[in-house]
Amino acid sequence: QVQLVESGGGLVQAGGSLRLSCAASGSIFSINTMGWYRQAPGKQRELVARMSSGGSTDYADSVKGRFTISRDNAKNTVYLQMNSLKPEDTAVYYCNLLMARAYWGQGTQVTVSS
Repeated sequence: QVQLVESGGGLVQAGGSLRLSCAASGSIFSINTMGWYRQAPGKQRELVARMSSGGSTDYADSVKGRFTISRDNAKNTVYLQMNSLKPEDTAVYYCNLLMARAYWGQGTQVTVSS
């Protein structure tokens, strides 16, 4: 069994920063990709950022230059540094882990006030 636990969400003013963390535990054998998705009310879940085990990254166009994803493989943890936050970044942010199948965390709420 695999569990993902996100933390770091909260309320922040526009222009502020947050750092999200996601720690994976359980039957971890070989992690391919870890990443972050988000879902705003009434919208579909979308990719925010992801990083492969080799360190390559992908970002949504809407967050490029503002968000940075990183990994600590020894801790099976992925981070998302979010700077220059905008109200449109408000969403539930979900951690995703890809091995033989995909695993999802419970999500952490990020709310950006204008």
